[in-house]
Amino acid sequence: MKRTLIIDMSKNEGKEVFIKGWVHTRRDHGKLIFLDVRDRSALLQAVVNPQVSQVAYDAAKNLKPQYAIEAKGMVKKRPEGAVNKELPTGTIELEVSSLVVLSCASELPFDMGGKSLNLQLPTLLDSRSLTLRHDAIRPIFKVQEALMEGFRRAAQKLGCTEVFVPTISASSTEGGAEVFRFPYYKHEAFLIQSPQLYKQIMVGVFERVYVVSHVYRAEPSVTTRHLTESIQLDLEIGFIDGLNDLLDAMEGMYKSMIFYAQDTCKQELKILGVAPSVIPDTIPRLTLREAQKIICNRTGIDHTNELDLYSEDEKALGAWAKEKHGSDLVTVTHFPTKKRAFYSMPDPKNPEYSLSYDLLYKGVEIASGAQRISDHKELVEAIEKRGLDPQHFDMYLQAFTYGLPPHGGFSFGLERTTMKLLNLANVREASLFPRDMERVDKRLSSGS
Repeated sequence: MKRTLIIDMSKNEGKEVFIKGWVHTRRDHGKLIFLDVRDRSALLQAVVNPQVSQVAYDAAKNLKPQYAIEAKGMVKKRPEGAVNKELPTGTIELEVSSLVVLSCASELPFDMGGKSLNLQLPTLLDSRSLTLRHDAIRPIFKVQEALMEGFRRAAQKLGCTEVFVPTISASSTEGGAEVFRFPYYKHEAFLIQSPQLYKQIMVGVFERVYVVSHVYRAEPSVTTRHLTESIQLDLEIGFIDGLNDLLDAMEGMYKSMIFYAQDTCKQELKILGVAPSVIPDTIPRLTLREAQKIICNRTGIDHTNELDLYSEDEKALGAWAKEKHGSDLVTVTHFPTKKRAFYSMPDPKNPEYSLSYDLLYKGVEIASGAQRISDHKELVEAIEKRGLDPQHFDMYLQAFTYGLPPHGGFSFGLERTTMKLLNLANVREASLFPRDMERVDKRLSSGS
């Protein structure tokens, strides 16, 4: 008999079906055993009655949560008083006539049957293969999948080609100490901090490109917003007319990502108790110095001479954007040139500042980008000014000797976006198997 997915049960009322899934919970009521069975599509109540099948009833008496089973039975309406309006299958149930255990599960280290999973983050991650199955965790990654799909759809609508770049590089993308070096045969290589150099090269091939890449940063910090390995969604556009082209593309793409996830994951967002983000047609834009003055006026803390926004500045600016513009998003431009990577173009009107920008979402930097230097000579000078060796960037610089047009781009952090959309407390909750200073699957500290 062909398997039927649980989500399709309502279409089969009065018919016999065959299902496969996991036991979510088991409840014994008198001579009946009630099972909540989960498969990839939904949750279903199954009733095992010895008057229907004593063999199935005997098998059900030994079931425990997370057992993998298969079952046959008749799809029937639930009694009126037993309807569960919270479930898409809440009006029907399966009257089991046959039940087979496919795989047993050990005794669970904590309760997996509740609506929430009240665990400390280390415990949540230590038992990751189990906790990912929970109804309060699994939907996070369905939303994350939708964000990725929304990004791809928006990039393709802009006429971009998806390209696939390496994560092993002959040089560090941006210089600095926050990079992983490792022996590469008889040489030294690096894990990329960003696909930046490769996507710029590809502008000379396809004009508009997008990249989904794992990136690595050896940041000596453990915060709620940083990961050692993360997923970066990048886009680069050639033949631009100026900064506004890039800002329009970035803001438009990000709105498309959020809207797509909210439109396609309504059930997941309901389970997670997340309200839609507030995103107007026009996103407020400020220069860094304008933003810092607003922050100073709101908080009394003067950071108007700083090169970047502090995390508390971002929160204050996010609150301002929500109050004054009804927006969870705000764009900040013109960061100091010396603060940005060597390939960021200085503003011709004031070279002290660059044609760069960040996008903040709910008070956290979620995206970063810039118009790039496209002149070969100017780019070599910028590399040398940073104390870097142009010979380490031979392949990258080669592209600029053969007519690379004015261009620029940006990148989004997938885990951070997921975290902020779902109002999660820690970015690790938005990573299937997070990597940081203290964890590579298992906690690395002694005694853990």
